[in-house]
Amino acid sequence: MGSKKIMTLCIIHQGNKILLGMKKRGFGKGRYNGFGGKVHDGESVEEAAKRELIEEAGIRCKELDLIGVLEFSWTNKPEILEVHIFKAEKIEGEPTESEEMKPEWFHIDEIPFHSMWSDDPHWFPLFLENKKFKGNFVFDDSDKMVQYNLEEI
Repeated sequence: MGSKKIMTLCIIHQGNKILLGMKKRGFGKGRYNGFGGKVHDGESVEEAAKRELIEEAGIRCKELDLIGVLEFSWTNKPEILEVHIFKAEKIEGEPTESEEMKPEWFHIDEIPFHSMWSDDPHWFPLFLENKKFKGNFVFDDSDKMVQYNLEEI
């Protein structure tokens, strides 16, 4: 069993649109995703999620709703990523491009799943309906999903 890294992912959901970011560098480059990253020492998961929103998209959120926790692992790596997925509705400020992310609004009927991680189509419908969930996804070394388990809680 490998080490566990606690991560955050925050997606802004306002009515029939969501805010995603195109990842410009590093892990997940070239894919749309929510905003987030590693939790720093001494930081709560929620504080980390709020900090990452400011760093990656230049927006602030007072209220975040924890909607899911997913574990991601790879067949060829010992590490497990435990990702706490937050939803936010009210934001302060205008989403602004950063070195890491280029924010973009999408209608919920036009979510660009073809340019996202392959696990996203599985849990996104629950996210959009405000249903809480947990699960785990396993990828191979080419980031293709080979196994998953997802449940509503």
